[in-house]
Amino acid sequence: MRVLFAGLASAGHTYPMVPLALAARDIGHEVHFAAGEHVHAPLRRLGLNPFRPADSFYEIYAEDLEPDLARLRPDLVVHGWGVPEAGVAARRAGIPALWHGFGRMFPRDIGFERPTGGVHLDICPPSLQEADFLATAERIALRPVPFPEPAPPVDGRSLVYLTLGTTFGTPEVLTTAIEGLAALGAPVLVATGRVRPEELGSVPGNVTLQAWVPQAAVVPHAGLVVHHGGSGTTLGALAAGVPQLVLPQGADQFANAEALLAAGAARRLLPGELSADAVTEQARKASSCRDAARAIAAEIAAMPAPGEVARERLFAVK
Repeated sequence: MRVLFAGLASAGHTYPMVPLALAARDIGHEVHFAAGEHVHAPLRRLGLNPFRPADSFYEIYAEDLEPDLARLRPDLVVHGWGVPEAGVAARRAGIPALWHGFGRMFPRDIGFERPTGGVHLDICPPSLQEADFLATAERIALRPVPFPEPAPPVDGRSLVYLTLGTTFGTPEVLTTAIEGLAALGAPVLVATGRVRPEELGSVPGNVTLQAWVPQAAVVPHAGLVVHHGGSGTTLGALAAGVPQLVLPQGADQFANAEALLAAGAARRLLPGELSADAVTEQARKASSCRDAARAIAAEIAAMPAPGEVARERLFAVK
């Protein structure tokens, strides 16, 4: 059988789909991945046959994908929430299609069309999922598995991990967060993302700056994850049972932070509340979130693994 995955050309949208694509590949299906060139290197390394549909780099329109559907003749299309037109192209070609989520169902005002209808591969633990989506959508539960990029061995000491993702980080927010976290005295590892490490100037001796961090390898060793509230980091920290301090910056991050706060798995600082002293205070208080975080980790561990879904559910949908 041949499966075509399609997603936006960003780590936050492509990487959540990779574990299922690998599971499909491992049981003998031929897998292809339509996405922009930004994510081709890791997909190619994993043997997932990436290609750039038509001239599309970020968004994918139905017309972009239609020639490749005719060329590849897949038996199933699995497409991310951010590329609804891939589902349109599949329907026009008479090919079954599944939505693949990237986290909690996102709010209506972040610039994406909210997906409706069809069957959803839902990687969000039910206790955090939006109530209306949970009650009305046709869902296949799928355990979120962090995508493990190649990484050197990680120091086993408990550390504080800080990231603002690859889109929303600014020197001002990172500098404030670093100052507040350094006061804890623990080792602080910072993934600077879009901000160059040299833009942050000198940092305290217990702080390490890296432009890129193998997050899936680091998070299980962290005693606290401080981040922007992106879905990938949120779910990765939850799966590891690690308390979180969320500093939401935009998109779906405010809704994710609110859900974590309500579940007791994180502390939160809104932009107007951000200061180094506030970061120190809330980071210390985040230890009280450990039991709730571990409870959600157990919930995630009980969700069907990608291999199980690939074997038993993928081709049951028509």
